[in-house]
Amino acid sequence: MTALMMVLGIVVFAIGLLISIAWHELGHLSTAKLFGIRVPQYMVGFGPTIFSRKKGDTEYGIKAIPLGGYIRMIGMFPPGPDGRLEARSTSPWRGMIEDARSAAFEELQPGDEQRLFYTRKPWKRVIVMFAGPFMNLILAVAIFLGVMMTFGVQTETTTVGKVSDCVIQQSENRSTCHKGDKPAPAKAAGLKAGDKIVAFDGKPVTDWSALQTSIRDTIGPATLTIERHGQRQVLHADLIRNQVSKTDGRGGYVDGKYVYAGFLGFSPASGIVQQSFGDSVTRMGTMMEDGVDSLVALPSKIPDLWDAAFGGAERKADSPMGVVGAARVGGEVFTLDIPPQNQIAMMLFLVAGFNLSLFLFNMLPLLPLDGGHIAGALWEALRRHTARVFRRPDPGPFDVAKLMPVAYVVAGIFICFTLLVLIADVVNPVKIS
Repeated sequence: MTALMMVLGIVVFAIGLLISIAWHELGHLSTAKLFGIRVPQYMVGFGPTIFSRKKGDTEYGIKAIPLGGYIRMIGMFPPGPDGRLEARSTSPWRGMIEDARSAAFEELQPGDEQRLFYTRKPWKRVIVMFAGPFMNLILAVAIFLGVMMTFGVQTETTTVGKVSDCVIQQSENRSTCHKGDKPAPAKAAGLKAGDKIVAFDGKPVTDWSALQTSIRDTIGPATLTIERHGQRQVLHADLIRNQVSKTDGRGGYVDGKYVYAGFLGFSPASGIVQQSFGDSVTRMGTMMEDGVDSLVALPSKIPDLWDAAFGGAERKADSPMGVVGAARVGGEVFTLDIPPQNQIAMMLFLVAGFNLSLFLFNMLPLLPLDGGHIAGALWEALRRHTARVFRRPDPGPFDVAKLMPVAYVVAGIFICFTLLVLIADVVNPVKIS
């Protein structure tokens, strides 16, 4: 049964992946057609074509390997300085440029002269290239907000999960009390597991982050208004100064970092809590920040990935995952001993996170990513605007094909990194259970 659920989870994630890719390419396709650019192909997947149908100018199809997708637009790069495709050069760098330029003019038909991508104004090209990642962002936001506002998210609450017996400095990393340890203020005050704290020092509290901040800002006497078995009570505690884990400002903790602050001595219980629209938007903003930070930190993750893949080191929980690793996690979600609605919510979050990653990754201003083409169009707009201001001749389209040698280097780095992640996902995967 577990193996069957694992396979089912992988299949469900794969379907979500295909929908995300198709949705991304639909953004490029719809805006390209809107601006009159001819699109010979719209494909989901790579490799051999297993299904296709031509409608109008475009062939729509699905390929065998569901690890990506693409649309082909004619005239992605302008012709050479003489207005024609240049002759083949013996220089390898020049050859890359000419190969890219030649591919941009494949399937050129009579009447296509006004339907080339490079002939469109820069702002239109920016829209066409941005539309794909933007579709992923829309899907991610819709799923995240939908799940958080209807189902909820696992959140630390103001309900007491466990009361500490004594005062222990966090850096000691122990849970057993030693002789001579002082009783924890929460225990001395009579706080018990299951109590819900509704006010601190007379001020109502509704979320753990605010309560945590109030506790840490207080040293000395304080009152706790609690709900116990449906009845409200007021407890009196005497908070002390103690070494505790540093927080990230959102209720979470920073590993290995400690500060001295007010200490009460209990752990909050967690539960699934529906979020308001405002709270959901705030969480989405935090996810975006974390996503950007993770993207910037990718190079620093390579040594750990290498050790996990080839050195037998432990795979860290925040280690980058590829499609294979994410699919495995998707399968594992369906094997967890949790209610079906929790499994569905986790799967939706996984698909939404994948779409958010696609958006952020594709916005990098590097060819062959969408962000590289956007950067080229913006640079062309800047050059032409500057020429008009200083009454100079129009410099013409910016030849993005000249950046293809750099694009091949970037693509090579991406391929190597993807292979490293793939090996780590197979031999030493990230596990959620």
